[in-house]
Amino acid sequence: MAGGGSVRGVVACCALLLTGLVGCGGRPAPDSQTAAVQQVLDRRAAAVLDGNRPAFLATEAQRAGTAEFDNLRAVPLAAWSYRLTALHRSGDRASAVAELRYRIKGYDRAPVTAARELRLIRTGGRWYVSADEPAKKVPEQLWEQGAVETVRGAHSIVLGVGQPRDVLRTYADLADRSVPAVTEAWGTDWVGHVVVLVPRSLQGMAGLLGAQASGYRGIAAVTTGEAGGAGKAPADRIIVNPDAYAVLGDLGKQIVVRHETAHVATRAHTTAATPLWLSEGYADWVAYRGSGRTAREAAPELGRSIALGRVPAALPNDADFAFSRDPGALARAYEGGWMACRMIADRWGQARLNAFYRTVGDHPGRTGAVETALERVLGTTPERFTEQWRAYLRARLG
Repeated sequence: MAGGGSVRGVVACCALLLTGLVGCGGRPAPDSQTAAVQQVLDRRAAAVLDGNRPAFLATEAQRAGTAEFDNLRAVPLAAWSYRLTALHRSGDRASAVAELRYRIKGYDRAPVTAARELRLIRTGGRWYVSADEPAKKVPEQLWEQGAVETVRGAHSIVLGVGQPRDVLRTYADLADRSVPAVTEAWGTDWVGHVVVLVPRSLQGMAGLLGAQASGYRGIAAVTTGEAGGAGKAPADRIIVNPDAYAVLGDLGKQIVVRHETAHVATRAHTTAATPLWLSEGYADWVAYRGSGRTAREAAPELGRSIALGRVPAALPNDADFAFSRDPGALARAYEGGWMACRMIADRWGQARLNAFYRTVGDHPGRTGAVETALERVLGTTPERFTEQWRAYLRARLG
């Protein structure tokens, strides 16, 4: 399941806070120490990128960030930099906001960004970092939760904290099987690899999402990233909830990873115009494709509802996919979206399903997106499509 739009490359953009004398134009003159603080951040970034511990320690006031530096050692970084966006100074002490930008070598095509809040102390005319933390309401980074272990696959890289290496290898194996399966379904117009983050627990997952753990209890994994990146977004992160994932059987684990991989593949064509029934339904269609699971086996909640004569009147709306909903209602929303995509593939074919998905996502806005795609790609109307879907539910699940 996708990050639901709630976790999408969050960056805090703060106005530059300047102190000092007011110039003749009425604007505050730049703080003379801004350049000096940026320089220490540049040295800090170079030390992280080079894995140079002594150089990193030379930027630290109290060695407060040493553990995080050590936790990063196994992460293959292609880039790491800070851009100072705000500075407030009082004598030899300062607080700052900076944009951290980093890339994982071989996987991120553009930098991942995260806002950081820093505290600095000036001693002997030089600035040192005394604290480097996520900005308010910004998710944690994996290395802030512990030492990162890295496992590479043929089509994946798995970064984990507090997990045995052989467990991380199983995630890489699942991802390596998922990538070709997703490419066979969707096509080759995506990066063809995935980044999987495996924290220690549900709490760790919540920290990486900047969310409450209660909202993700029972959710095995989510995918974060910038929707509609059109090739410019960095690699998405598949973030695993190891607590929920552990109780799944082998097929369930494969379906979860394949579902999330499908979200990575379709990201550039998943936009604000794309309803969740389509994005989640398509990911489930890819995940179950070739699994041998029948409609009744894969959609038990919806099947039970239809057996009682309760056939949905309309396709699920976005609110139906909220993680906080009743588990049965949430399951019926996912199953309804999956059955809609399954119907398109059965009735119009896989190529038309893919074209429908792209056409909806490429529409300039939500209004009219599905209607236009139904007419142009499937030659039908929303009313006829809904009735066809309801009949399909009765035929396959009744």
